[in-house]
Amino acid sequence: FHAQCLQRQQSPRMDLCHVPATQEKGWYLALMAPNVKGPNYAWLDPSRLYCHPQGLQDCVADLLQPFQGDPIDMVAGIDAMGFILGAAAAAVLQKGFLAIRKAGHLCVQTLAQPYTDYSGREKVMEVRTDAISPGLRILLVDQWVETGGTMRAAIQLVERLGGAPPPRVPTGVAAICIEDSEGGRWIQERYKCAHCVPPRLQPRFNHHQ
Repeated sequence: FHAQCLQRQQSPRMDLCHVPATQEKGWYLALMAPNVKGPNYAWLDPSRLYCHPQGLQDCVADLLQPFQGDPIDMVAGIDAMGFILGAAAAAVLQKGFLAIRKAGHLCVQTLAQPYTDYSGREKVMEVRTDAISPGLRILLVDQWVETGGTMRAAIQLVERLGGAPPPRVPTGVAAICIEDSEGGRWIQERYKCAHCVPPRLQPRFNHHQ
């Protein structure tokens, strides 16, 4: 997997046409580019995956597969990279999309939730108060769940606005990777989850290898 990432990173241009003959779940993960800029950046960049038409389509299909037959009223994506997968999932489901924003961007009445992100920085996220009515079934989508702080804050916002009855609020959580961290386990123990990393690769993703 790492060798494939490096090989694609060294290519002068992205190959947006190549699809492997054998497409096991997560084949598109090799499209992601490794970090070449140092510790202040995420260890992988999924942008290349999003640029690949078949890769993006298969990624979204894998994220939605566990929720087939589940009632979903709306998809919510987390600022900022969760907007890409969340909007794509909403389009496939033919449902509306709600943007959960970082504080300070919405000019309407909002509900705010403080949290600590994966880098340890204290932040605040907001959601407009008129988008989620009591009982609405929400699928929450983000690009990655590392420490779980960001996703947990989004869950708290949805719950505070009354989305879906307990004990399963929201309907589900989806991300390319949900790491086996304390926060990641907390989410997976309480909510129906979907991610794209095959079990054999999960330990390497947990250690950012």
